Amino acid sequence: MEVKRIPGIANCLQKRQDRKELALNVNVEAITVASEEKESKPGETCVYVGPIQRIQKNISISSSGSRLRTSEQGVLIRRQGRESSRRLCLCTLRLEMGEPRGIFCSAQGCVGDVIIEQRLVESKEPASHVPLACSAQYCAFPVDGNVLCLWNTKDPSYQPLTLRGHHEPITAVAFGNTVSPLLICSASQDYVIIWSLDECRQKVIQGLSPRGVIMGTLLGQVLCLRLSPDDRTVAVCAGNKILMLDIESQSILAELEGHQGHVTAAEFCPWQTHIIISVSEDRSFKVWDHHVGSLIYNSPVLTAFPLLSLLIDAKSRQLVTGCANGQLWIFSLVEGHHYRCVTRVSLKRKSESFSRRVESRLCSLPEESQRPCTHGLEKGEEVEASLPVLGLAPCDLSAIVSAPCVWGLSSETTSCLWIGSSAGLFIFNLANFELEAVLHYRDFRSLSIHVAGSCAVMSKANDDKAICLLTSLFGRKIVMLEIRVAALVRSQQGHDAGRHLSVLPRTCVGPTSPLCFTTAKESKTPPAPQRQSAGRSTVKDQPLVFHTKVRSSGYASAPHITMFSPKANTRKRGDHSSRRRDGPRCKEYPLESSPPTKLYKQRVLAHGPAAAHCVQYSAGDGQWLACGLANHLLLVFRADLSGTPTVFSGHDGAVSTVCWSHDSRWLLSASQDGTLRLWSLHRAELALCVGKDVFSKPVRSAQFYYVDTFVLLSSGPELQLLKYHIDTCKDEIQRYKQKSRCKRVFRLPTTGRTEITSLSAVNDFYSYLVLTAGRNRTLEVFDLNAGRSAAMTVEVHSRPVHQICQNKGSSFTTQQHEAYNLFATTASGDGIKLWDLRTLRCERRFEGHPNHGYPCGIAFSPCGRYVASGAEDRHAYMYDLGSSTFSHRLAGHKDTVTSVAFSPAAPQRACAETQEEASFGWDFSVLLREGRLPIGNPYWAQCLLSMNWCWTLSEVVYTY
Repeated sequence: MEVKRIPGIANCLQKRQDRKELALNVNVEAITVASEEKESKPGETCVYVGPIQRIQKNISISSSGSRLRTSEQGVLIRRQGRESSRRLCLCTLRLEMGEPRGIFCSAQGCVGDVIIEQRLVESKEPASHVPLACSAQYCAFPVDGNVLCLWNTKDPSYQPLTLRGHHEPITAVAFGNTVSPLLICSASQDYVIIWSLDECRQKVIQGLSPRGVIMGTLLGQVLCLRLSPDDRTVAVCAGNKILMLDIESQSILAELEGHQGHVTAAEFCPWQTHIIISVSEDRSFKVWDHHVGSLIYNSPVLTAFPLLSLLIDAKSRQLVTGCANGQLWIFSLVEGHHYRCVTRVSLKRKSESFSRRVESRLCSLPEESQRPCTHGLEKGEEVEASLPVLGLAPCDLSAIVSAPCVWGLSSETTSCLWIGSSAGLFIFNLANFELEAVLHYRDFRSLSIHVAGSCAVMSKANDDKAICLLTSLFGRKIVMLEIRVAALVRSQQGHDAGRHLSVLPRTCVGPTSPLCFTTAKESKTPPAPQRQSAGRSTVKDQPLVFHTKVRSSGYASAPHITMFSPKANTRKRGDHSSRRRDGPRCKEYPLESSPPTKLYKQRVLAHGPAAAHCVQYSAGDGQWLACGLANHLLLVFRADLSGTPTVFSGHDGAVSTVCWSHDSRWLLSASQDGTLRLWSLHRAELALCVGKDVFSKPVRSAQFYYVDTFVLLSSGPELQLLKYHIDTCKDEIQRYKQKSRCKRVFRLPTTGRTEITSLSAVNDFYSYLVLTAGRNRTLEVFDLNAGRSAAMTVEVHSRPVHQICQNKGSSFTTQQHEAYNLFATTASGDGIKLWDLRTLRCERRFEGHPNHGYPCGIAFSPCGRYVASGAEDRHAYMYDLGSSTFSHRLAGHKDTVTSVAFSPAAPQRACAETQEEASFGWDFSVLLREGRLPIGNPYWAQCLLSMNWCWTLSEVVYTY
């Protein structure tokens, strides 16, 4: 190493051979001129150290204000200013004089200690598509065609282990699953050889040539090898068939044929070792029982490109396969799911969406926290590249990515995997189907390989480091990389996006909060009576009132006109009160009960084009069921669908939203006519109407808020809070004049003034937070106690969110307090996403229900374990929070299921549907639990009862 000597430097260089460190003590006061290669600028002093290869760790400088810049030419330490030039700068450089090692900075924010290039070798033969394999201790790859080379991943100073025995180029390599003895299998067109690494290492120490056991000869072109979990059987994918070889007897146990193309990958099922799954260039996968040599399942053709990789995840029991165009296919291996497709993911689209989210997070940081990138590609240098899925490997992020520990959403049960591609590495979450981190090779200029031809990744559980083996697509280089997973993930995650947020209030209401608004007292104190003089008469003037009816002759009166139709469907208050005393169930909602799956009763609402838009149970007792229709009507049924429904009419447009008050006395409805109406359930009449003159834009969502204290609504880009007063007293003279009134007490626009498509807030208890979704696919959280926006996340769905649903529980259940921070969003064509409000992270994604054009509603069960959704295939779907695929598919509808609702008091669920044909009816179904078996399992009886009814001008006609 050459060091530029500068006059006036004392103790410039001291080399320590034992630790391979260079200690450099520099007295900055004595420096006047830097070296000739690096000219010093006015007001700064420079120290130049000659050429080095790589730096392993960041260099810390004791004096403040100093900077360190590294390049291929050397290290330059700069110090600005002269006012503190007498301080002593001490820096320690750790250098590896042998193999090149280094730290690189990512383009996503110049993070340190992300990736280290441990080893580099250049083969004599092209290394574009050579097979690679990684284990916890070794990395294996062929060198010069037919020589198998192994690197030690724990200690790079060990000499590579080379195994010779093949005469043809090696085409497949695989490690065993047991630790002792550790086996490795290699295959070529001439041999399939099993090597014991412990024995091979002993042979090398003794100076002998290691030898393996030949399992088969001349089996053809082998593209994949897999050893069984007990290392007793090896699956050899030769051509379009799979050969099962016994390692002990070196015989063929079974020959599995059926693929129409070369078998590219195969995996043993971890929990059913007699099952093996294979993918092929024929673009399908097959499930085999290799003990009997039979085919269990044959999938259809998945894509137009060959399938290249395969992974079976034991935690989620899912099958993941990737193809050459960057598509991921995920299938469920749960018993009874019949290998159904959970979702399909485009790696390119996910990468673009992830980059936009990371960019928005960096832009939201303060200026002093933003770290500009100077090590990536310059503008205009980016090229279009495909992302073939070259390899899949499990990834453990339980210590990094935390999940709420409710209903199977703990981080221990959340599975992630590595996706190796030609352009980079991706960490993919199998719960929410989103990317956790992205590592592009091009963002690290000092890497020897920027476009990979083959890739193999390995990371151990509870370990921060991952080992990646790469080959160059256009060269002959093979490199081994060490990746710091925690640094990579944390550099690209949000910076405490929702750490301080919680549905449950943590502070008291502030004095300036909009929630402190109170109206003046309506009744005024009457004035004190004044003493009257004795001279005045004590007889007061009274209006003249006839207490007996005076019948008019009728000759001079106008013709009789009926102005208002009678209320034929008003219930008596006595009947309502008696039902209210006897109706509510005092027992608690069963948290461990199964979801409703049997149809109990079905009613047809109306004939003609009158779709049911929304359905909602009464929040307090669950005795009533409200349904908003497209024919401008609002119907209220009993929960068991018995009796005559109460009809509320008055809207001039389709009823889009219904909401019950907490005490179940009032019903709120919003319509496409732009009005907001509040109805009295007892009187079955209108109590308050807020017209178009109050709102500048139509009301899309409305609900009661803060335990019925306010009405919360969205109008265009604004969130509005209304304080209302209900007066149902009758005045015989002005009986049709509305006495109830409301006042807008607070309004808050969204960030960017984008239109609000949905909102949600808790009304069952006091909460300050309101969730809104915008037309620009953003999700924003408002803190009404502070009167401002608290947090926002972008790219929530690929389309605008049409419903936000919170886990609100009910009065009959008690959940963990963390569970109330869960909420779900849904958008047409993009499934359902489950979020944690504290971190604003998507924890799980539910796929499987067809919803491509019509907005289908969702609902949480009161126990918080299930999410129900409507669908366009005339079914309702039930999801368990611990699984990404549906658990039940409920039939019985005749058209698209538009809305779903759970009863807060009993395990039952209501659905509303729409119909395109005018000749068919519009119905909704309620599933009601009836009893239990003696052993304790719920028993669901099925009873179908249809009732068709249509409207005339003044009455309801029922047809049975």
